Amino acid sequence: MSTAAVRPTPTTEPARTPRLRADASRNRERIVLAARDAFVEHGAEAPLDEIAKRAGVGNATLYRNFPTRAALIREVALLVKNRIVAIAERAASEAAGPFDALERFAHKTVDEKVGALCPMLTNRVDLNDPDLAEARERLLAVVGDLLDRARAAGEIRPDVAHGDLFIALSQLTRPLPGTSCHILEGFVHRHLQLFLDGMRAPARSTLPGRAATFEDFHGDH
Repeated sequence: MSTAAVRPTPTTEPARTPRLRADASRNRERIVLAARDAFVEHGAEAPLDEIAKRAGVGNATLYRNFPTRAALIREVALLVKNRIVAIAERAASEAAGPFDALERFAHKTVDEKVGALCPMLTNRVDLNDPDLAEARERLLAVVGDLLDRARAAGEIRPDVAHGDLFIALSQLTRPLPGTSCHILEGFVHRHLQLFLDGMRAPARSTLPGRAATFEDFHGDH
């Protein structure tokens, strides 16, 4: 019997993405949130210097995190999608019932101002970006589940679909030409509740046309 020492089989550790320091991570998040608000107010060409000022960081910190405007816009798109997914998940776990969950999700989501960002994200973000595609699929799944639960409970009218909700959330948060965003914000939740009440069963009217579905938004952001 050999007494030679048995050498351990070498293993290869997968490469790990280095984590940002806590302060660097907070700076990055502040930049992205400030960019989202600036893009809502001024569009995709909002001055990067102004975004840095809003975030409370220097220009060098902004450019170190996001060397191009495109990189910053992509991160805003990813942030918004992930925040809405988290909103839907919390609503599903905390609400008293299916329609209550739907209401909570809708009112929290309009505060993300998705409608004001929609044109910019549609035109300036790569549709094939794998991170954004994954976030989009998660978003569609979790929001679809909210509506499916409310439908199964008989709490929403049968002639509406998932896309109808997305259209409402987008339109209610998209500024009208010639108006101030700040003025409109005072009416968003009021008009959203009017829309949600119209989704309740039993239906009081027959809707024209067909229900909008997720497939209608295929390739959109």
